Amino acid sequence: MRQPEKHILVIFGASGDLTYRKLVPSVFDLFTQKLLPENFGILGLGRTELSDDQFREKMKEGIEKFAGTINTKQDMVEEFLSKLFYYAFNTKEEKEYPDFKKHLESLNNKLKTENNYIFYLATPPSMYPLVPKFLANNQLNDESNGFKRLIVEKPFGYDLESARSLNHDLQNQFREEQIYRIDHYLGKETVQNLLVTRFSNGIFEPLWNRNFIDHVEITSAEDIGVGDRGGYYEDSGALRDMVQNHLMLLASLVAMEPPALIKDESIRNEIVKVMQSLRPIPEEKVPEFVIRGQYIGSEIRGKKQKGYREEKGVNPKSRTETFVAMKFFIDNWRWAGVPFYIRTGKSLPTRVTEIVIHFRPTPHHLFHGDKDIMKQKNQLVIRIQPDEGILLKFGMKLPGAGFNVQDVNMDFHYSELNDTYLPSAYERLLLDCMLGDATLYSRADAVEAAWEFVDPILKAWKNQPCIKVHGYPAGTWGPDVSDQLIEGEQTWRYPCKNLVGDGEYCEL
Repeated sequence: MRQPEKHILVIFGASGDLTYRKLVPSVFDLFTQKLLPENFGILGLGRTELSDDQFREKMKEGIEKFAGTINTKQDMVEEFLSKLFYYAFNTKEEKEYPDFKKHLESLNNKLKTENNYIFYLATPPSMYPLVPKFLANNQLNDESNGFKRLIVEKPFGYDLESARSLNHDLQNQFREEQIYRIDHYLGKETVQNLLVTRFSNGIFEPLWNRNFIDHVEITSAEDIGVGDRGGYYEDSGALRDMVQNHLMLLASLVAMEPPALIKDESIRNEIVKVMQSLRPIPEEKVPEFVIRGQYIGSEIRGKKQKGYREEKGVNPKSRTETFVAMKFFIDNWRWAGVPFYIRTGKSLPTRVTEIVIHFRPTPHHLFHGDKDIMKQKNQLVIRIQPDEGILLKFGMKLPGAGFNVQDVNMDFHYSELNDTYLPSAYERLLLDCMLGDATLYSRADAVEAAWEFVDPILKAWKNQPCIKVHGYPAGTWGPDVSDQLIEGEQTWRYPCKNLVGDGEYCEL
């Protein structure tokens, strides 16, 4: 694999949880696989006063807990930690940036990284417009003497207006090619494998259209509630937290046309075309196409589960949705008339993310079988997490006289590749940014197109208090009314933690 150019990764908000749990452990995993340049360093920034040694000690603890390669590469920890540095200053104060710049340039001279910097904003969203502005005012966006890249975490905006404003602010300071809007879902191997499954196999792509596919279903479920994130979640909700970014991007990868090249601009162009083809949902029709729910208290395996309104930091009369189910259409030649169904929620039975392609049934049933089985359509299940893999469901003849049919599974699991290391999402995305590959990062026009689709739903919920927030007991698959979105006799696929084993056992 191509190795990145020498550089310094500068992390704003380095004393926070994201750096401790995800960023530094992921960079350590890259280091152990010899995917980093020899001249490399991490500079952590924050208001918390820490020495280099204190920062290294804290990050060592995070590496030992969360790095994927720690068990086999323990001897490399100290060598990696020597590349970590820390600088404390108030990132909200522009007057402190000249001193920060001097410190960064001094470290650059020490490490011989040729003025190549990646700035990672692991900060609250309120800092997203400020930090790039202060960097630019100190010429730390200037690529005449080395590359400068900016990684922005989600949430990217609160609605269409704020997303446009943020894009405008960022693009005033950095060129679009320098901006990397991160969505960790796109860093998952199984998401990327969706492109390979579609475009490298002659058996799938000819069927990947309205003539052969009945509907597409995408589920992203969490088995836990909001926990201590109630304060954040009150201002977000499931639609902003999951649908606008993660699930719309997954739907776009399912629906996109073949790119001219496997290059970032070609792939991102096709994603934007899908976003621009989404059929708008008018405010007055939102209740027909979107169901929202909120988990209520229940008892699971003898243990009482809190309802959302009982969680810390949540308004006792909150109408914030913890569950969203939606039906929508993509108006283009490939997908005209094919419904897409997406759902996401907290406190559901299990943690699972998967895409299900439901193929059209045969036009005439020649064979006999269980009535429920005969109603089923062939399905291709692409499991994002956990038990990552692919499952194809189709009919087979039961042994014996006659032509009785039973549904069977043909599956592949990533866990079967015992000698293959499965990188984490942040590991892959960080390496791509270091290489200057923006394929798996969101572009400004795609972000705005997704918000343009979601905005009328948010406005309808705000302007029409009569639209119901359906309660569902914690540990169930959301409000029963979400089944009414699915056309015909079909219903949602109710997945288990294990990819296969339908009717045999279900691991929750």
